[in-house]
Amino acid sequence: MTRPSRRTLAALGVALIATTFAFPATAQSYPDRPMRVSVGFPAGTGPDLLARVVGQRLSEFLNQPVVVDNKPGAGGQIATQLVAKSAADGYNLLMAEAGSVSIAPTAFEKLPYNPARELVGVAELAWADFVLVVPVISPYKTLAEMVGANKGKSRALNFATFGAGSPGHFGAVEFGTQADVKVEPIHFRSTGDAVTAIIAGDVDGAWVSTAVASAQLKGGKMRALATTAQTRSQLIPTVPTTAEAGMPSLRFSSWLAILAPAGTPEAALDTLSRGLVRTVQLPEVRQKLIEAGFTVTGAGRTETDRMLKAEALRWGSIVKTSGFKGD
Repeated sequence: MTRPSRRTLAALGVALIATTFAFPATAQSYPDRPMRVSVGFPAGTGPDLLARVVGQRLSEFLNQPVVVDNKPGAGGQIATQLVAKSAADGYNLLMAEAGSVSIAPTAFEKLPYNPARELVGVAELAWADFVLVVPVISPYKTLAEMVGANKGKSRALNFATFGAGSPGHFGAVEFGTQADVKVEPIHFRSTGDAVTAIIAGDVDGAWVSTAVASAQLKGGKMRALATTAQTRSQLIPTVPTTAEAGMPSLRFSSWLAILAPAGTPEAALDTLSRGLVRTVQLPEVRQKLIEAGFTVTGAGRTETDRMLKAEALRWGSIVKTSGFKGD
């Protein structure tokens, strides 16, 4: 067997070094252009606010702009599908929530994306609790009054939702089941339309996020009966929890996390995850989010993927029990 010459060995060494350091060099250059965070809800909503507060500080950590792109519609499914089908390059991200990721796969047979296969967790940011609100003209002053007046009755309470398959939709269903009260979800095309219907007294009530509820309550446009939070919210301290109001088992909330297309480079996911967790742990960011009605978490990739699997099972069970089919 002929031994390779020194020149050949030198050439092989150069090639090996180039191959060995090619991937780290690429990883170290990330990110080198703006990142886009798609939000499935309009400007001014909870997911939008979270994306903008976090995105602003994340851009400072990564030295690249973070562009928030609102793609409202279909309860967040439009934005979710967009990101699921986007290039897995670390520049396409989703401000995800329970409705389009944990609930939709069970509620809609013809869903045009598969969250479990097409999306991966980057970082869990926060959770949003819900508040049962009624019009100011409603005869109900407490949760017990609403339940007592309608328990076992044939008349259904009309509950506004921000879309079929949303957490508020199945929160209303779960409330009806536990309270032995007939509930008829009324699905609105947008958050604004649902809020308008509540204020006008066109519906009996709704489960809305703390962020949405607090603004309307301060303006005297709605009345709150209970919150699903473990403890009373700083934003609405006079509103009792569902446990305090006599329904301790009625507790649900919606997670919010950043997801990316499956296949996104591990190095990019790690960089993003570290930046996001660090961002939400900043005192000024935490305070802003708490004041907006969020419970701030800040969990990395492993914890986020574990949460996604658990929430898919939990919400899937609720959807199956309800018998709802969106298509």
